[in-house]
Parts: sequence; structure tokens; C-alpha cells
Amino acid sequence: MDSNRRRILTASLAAAAAAGVPSLAFAAKSKSASAAAGLAPTPPMGWNSWNSFGPTITEAQALENADIMVAKLLPFGYNVFTVDIQWYEPNANSYEYRKDAELTMDQYGRLQPAPNRFPSAANGAGFKKLADQIHARGMKFGIHLMRGIPRQAVRLNTTILGTSLRAQDIADTKAICEWNGDMYGVDMTKPGAQEYYNSVFKQYAAWGVDFVKMDDMSRPYERNWPEVEAAHKAIAASGRPIVLSLSPGEMDLRWANHVPHYAQMWRISDDFWDEWRLLNDQFQRLENWNPVMGANSWPDADMLPLGRLALGARDTKFTPDEQQTLMSLWSIARSPLIMGGDLRHLDAKTLALLTNPEVLAVNQRSRDNHPHRADAGTRIWSARSADKRNLQYLALFNTSDAPTEIVFDLSRLDLGNRSVAVRDLWARRDQPAVRGALRITLAPHASTLLGLSA
Repeated sequence: MDSNRRRILTASLAAAAAAGVPSLAFAAKSKSASAAAGLAPTPPMGWNSWNSFGPTITEAQALENADIMVAKLLPFGYNVFTVDIQWYEPNANSYEYRKDAELTMDQYGRLQPAPNRFPSAANGAGFKKLADQIHARGMKFGIHLMRGIPRQAVRLNTTILGTSLRAQDIADTKAICEWNGDMYGVDMTKPGAQEYYNSVFKQYAAWGVDFVKMDDMSRPYERNWPEVEAAHKAIAASGRPIVLSLSPGEMDLRWANHVPHYAQMWRISDDFWDEWRLLNDQFQRLENWNPVMGANSWPDADMLPLGRLALGARDTKFTPDEQQTLMSLWSIARSPLIMGGDLRHLDAKTLALLTNPEVLAVNQRSRDNHPHRADAGTRIWSARSADKRNLQYLALFNTSDAPTEIVFDLSRLDLGNRSVAVRDLWARRDQPAVRGALRITLAPHASTLLGLSA
């Protein structure tokens, strides 16, 4: 581990202990048990509706994208199909959340798909029929969930399933999301609180949900961690293996020994969109979280805003070089790969970017991934292949606004005194062998991803 990152993580964990962060001792002891559970042994890969449809996706649009995903992306491992936020709001029509919006809900305060947008959900069917269709296509089905209990349920004081308690008995009306007015928090010290979450995830299990992106969890995490643990317990009680993905927010590193034991992936930033500034910021975040990255423990740099975005209004603003840098960074750092663009407009160049098998192998089947000390305006990562070839991977990034030559001394990978074979993973083509050092000039915001063997 790089000494600077070791200092960051050590200081963060020391601060956590001083602050009385819960469950750290348990978390440290249970890491092997968590890994053995196998919910996400490799970084999840899939598609999510947010970048292209916002809160507005319909069942018809979902199935159109699912069919294309099966044909174009599933053969390369993209197998998690997720319907994002506001699937329970009948009148959602833009990226703006509507204050006091009417929500579709059952008598127990549990959100239900709006039947005008998801016709198969009529008559209380929920997402069962849509999930069945996604499963029949060979994929896993995911949905978005806001933390807490609907304000509408609290206003109506709905019954908590299986108890004599009601919504007002468990609601924390001071724990309010800053950007979405649908929910109140749940006070996990109150009787009935865990039962409410159990009822929600039991329903998801009955629908056939495989993946839950749970939102408003990290702003701040120190307030919301009891609900993270509640969701984890509810999934265990549901009887169905469900991957838990936490979103959004730049989580404090002092929680690095807590979150991996309750969720399989968690966002390390606010919403990531197609702006170089935001991409550049992800380098440091992925470096900081690298020490806790591993099986069933995936720091998530967020979805891939590629192709057609924003309700069809535009294509990605990333340049071709920036798009390759995005995929190279997510791959070498082993962030989940969740495509966000509208697959109905998937072009050949974006498809090639998403499906390069040699690059995907770095994301899915590499080990010892870590950053290296680098000069200002550059970033360097390396890793090893997980197979018997023991191929070494090297990712070089120019994060500056001018062309830059990067010189990498191969002795840093114990390859300094040998002739080293070089393969350009993006071009899928062998390059001339080198000895001693690599010298590569990269355009602004560009990158290269190489396979090295002696």
C-alpha cells in the first residue's frame, strides 16, 4: 500500500475509533465471512436508467433497453438491469423532483410501481412480472430505494406489516433528505423500525429483486448508519440474496471498516456526470478507498455517462480520450461498471468502449490493484492478472491540459533488467518490447492501458 494512502486510512480509522464509530470490531472480524457470502465476488456490471431517463422511465422503455442489453452487453458480463428512482411516482416527468408528489403505496406504507408507467404492476403485482421478464432474458433485476419511510405513509399513519404499530411510531421527521422530499428517516431505536424494513425487503424478495441501490445513505453516513445496518438485516431476513448498493455522497474514510460489511458497493462521490472536472476528482477518491476494495467490497465511482443521456437531450460531453480514460480508471481501480446511456441509441464506438474483453478482464479478473507515486498532472496504477500468466497491467493517465510525456521505470514493477513484452489492451495489439523504462506521450486527458510480461 502506498505510504500516503496508508497514513490517510490509518488516521481515518483512528478518528473513527475515537468517535465511537459502531461495529468496527465486528466488521474487522467478519470480513472473511462477508467475502464468503459471494453476493458480489467481482465488481457488478450492468445498466441503470438514471443517466438517460432520470425519474421518468416506463416499463416499455425498460424492456426496450433490456432487449438491447441482452443482445449487445450481456455476452460481455453486463447482467444487472436496474430501474432507478421515482418508479412509484405516477406523474414524474423531468429530472426535477416534485414537492409533495403523489406516490403509489400499499396499505403498509411500502412503495409500489406506478401502474400508469408499469402496467404489469396493476392489481398489486408490484415488480414481479417485470422482474420475471428480466430474469427470462438471463439478467438480474435491480431497483432504486430511498432511505426511510414515505412522508405520505406518515401522514396517513399506515400500519407496519405484522405489528400493531404505525408509521408515526417509527418516523424520524428530522432526518430529511436534502434533495428529495418523498421520505422521512426511520428511527432505528423505535419498536417496529426493523420490522418496517423487513417488510420492504421481504416484498422485494417476493418480486424477485436481485439488486437494490439504496439512496440518501451517506449525507451524512454518521447519521444514517443504523438504517444501513437495518437494510442489511432485512436482506438477511428476506431469504433472498440481494446486493446492496449505497448512494450517494463522498463518504468519510473513517467509515472504511464499517460500510464493506453491510453493503457490497457504495458510492464515493456525489452524482457523477460527463464533465472532466468530475472525472479528474475521482482519481483521488479511488486511490483513497483502494485499501478496502476487494470481493464483495467495491468502492463505486458511479455510473458511466456514455452515449445518449438526459432524456435524450444530448450525447456525452466526454471527448473520445476522456471516455477511454474513464473506462481505464474504472477498470484498473475495479469500480463497478454500470452503463448509464440510453441503449436504444448505442453507437458502435460506445459499444466497443464498453465491451473490450481485454479491458474488462482488468476490471473483473485482476489483483494487487494499486496506485503509484506520480508527477503532478499524471496518475499511475498497476495490477496483476489473476490467472497463471501473471501478466502485469499498467495504466498511465495524463490529467493535465497539455500533452505530457510519462516515463515509467519498469524496475517499479520488478521488470527493470529484462526485455518486456508490451500489449496495448485498448488496441488489442502487441507493441515493440521495451527494456528499462516506458516512454509514452499522452494527449490532454488521455490514457493508456498496457499488459506487460517478461
